[in-house]
Amino acid sequence: MDTKHLRTEFAAAKALLEKPKRILVSGHLSPDGDSLGSMIALSRMLRAAGHAAFATADVHALGKPGFLEGVEDLIPVRKLRHRKFDLFVYVDAASPSRLPPEVRPFAEKLPTIVIDHHATSQAAGAAAIIDPAASSAGELVWRFAKWMQWPIDRATAEALWVAIVTDSGRFAYDSTSPATLRAACDILKRGVRTAYINDILYCSFASKAMELKRRAWRSLHIWKNRKVAEVTLTRDDFREVRGTKAEAEDVIEIPRQVARNEIALFFYQIPDRTHETRVSIRTRAPWDATALATRFGGGGHLRASGCTIKGGMALAKRQMRRAVKELIKCPPEKS
Repeated sequence: MDTKHLRTEFAAAKALLEKPKRILVSGHLSPDGDSLGSMIALSRMLRAAGHAAFATADVHALGKPGFLEGVEDLIPVRKLRHRKFDLFVYVDAASPSRLPPEVRPFAEKLPTIVIDHHATSQAAGAAAIIDPAASSAGELVWRFAKWMQWPIDRATAEALWVAIVTDSGRFAYDSTSPATLRAACDILKRGVRTAYINDILYCSFASKAMELKRRAWRSLHIWKNRKVAEVTLTRDDFREVRGTKAEAEDVIEIPRQVARNEIALFFYQIPDRTHETRVSIRTRAPWDATALATRFGGGGHLRASGCTIKGGMALAKRQMRRAVKELIKCPPEKS
């Protein structure tokens, strides 16, 4: 997105924040590092600016980023029912449908600010700070904070660091830009404990997470001359391990690590009452992950997307494999 348009949306968001308000901040379902870090950082800065701002999430599904300072201030989504707010902000969710069900009514009833970087994002708000070229929602929160001239303390900086580092693949993904590194440089000035955070996120795994990975490795299926690889975790896997999706967050890296892999798929079913199968998708050039995800009502980024398929595991695999084969038959033209 061009800088002029982004500044127009910054100004629209600033106008909504002219007077002190009770503000609810949310991320998407099962928040990852970017979603959780962005909402914690934003709510902290809004409070420092004089607003009664509160972030909300399912506190039982935070995963590794749950170590962040500020998690203790989260309002559990189940306790939102009788709360009243004047303004709603959601981050890192391509559409209101990606929000926790308990939160969606606020998006429908309140003036809303959207901060997002998904290629399939829907500009459903009075202010829509959306830039698909950004590495993360955290990068956009940082840009907005600098534009607003808000101070950034260490705890806020660490939340922003987790947001950017996790969604940029530790600055390895295509979405990493000079702007991403400028944001990281500024954030590091605030005393971020980088080694400590790296150990928690990438060097320490609970036994449940290790067992889920072991099961995923055993399910590895490679096809299309190694171009496509997939792994699976069933409801029984999650139940038997007593694990959560948060503990399987990086399982998608297993098929992605296969030599010559171009399309990686992670099929999983969380232990709920729905008859659905979820799919995480990662691609390498020239394939667009959103071309697969949007066929099933999902979305995301060029190289990382996801969707939910109505039906059991066998049906979901048949439908997604068919979609992959059709995609590969028609490769995009080289630019």
